[in-house]
Amino acid sequence: KKLKMAKVICIITLIITASNHIIDYNNGNWDIYENLPLHLCGITNLITCFILFIPKNQKLFEFLFYCGFWGGLMAILTAQINDYDGSMFKYIQYYTSHGTIIFIPLFMFYHLGYKLSKFSWLRVLVILNILMLIIMPLNFKIGSNYMYLVEAPDIKNPLIFGDWPFYIINWEFFILILFYLSYLFLTRTKT
Repeated sequence: KKLKMAKVICIITLIITASNHIIDYNNGNWDIYENLPLHLCGITNLITCFILFIPKNQKLFEFLFYCGFWGGLMAILTAQINDYDGSMFKYIQYYTSHGTIIFIPLFMFYHLGYKLSKFSWLRVLVILNILMLIIMPLNFKIGSNYMYLVEAPDIKNPLIFGDWPFYIINWEFFILILFYLSYLFLTRTKT
């Protein structure tokens, strides 16, 4: 029952995500500079849509766990709806998609038997940096700002300070600390 409920949430997330792209395309608001799923929350949102429908993949779960939870939480606490068109759908879509990328990995951890492996926090950080090395040149080539690697997001967040590239270097330290503390907190054994 728990797995079925989680799968229903993933399907709803997929429908909302697909609807968002269709609406943007039909309104003439879809472009490669803003709408490819290359922001961290877009990547984890796609993983959320499909992770429970594929064979168990530990590395994909760990990426979703660390990046989805922390990325989604930061996005909700310091919201910046890049493609907001004034509609209630965009507002609901933003908070639903970010809420599910927080909820699904936590649900998988606490109710579906998924666990964090040793050094998972470090492995995910390395994968995240590899993604940055792929996405950053793409940003410069096409004039986009995926993962906010060209320009900091326009939000009030105490974790974002400094000019380019220093705010990215600052993120590295904060992400390292957040991932490691998450791992310690969630894998500690009770005595």
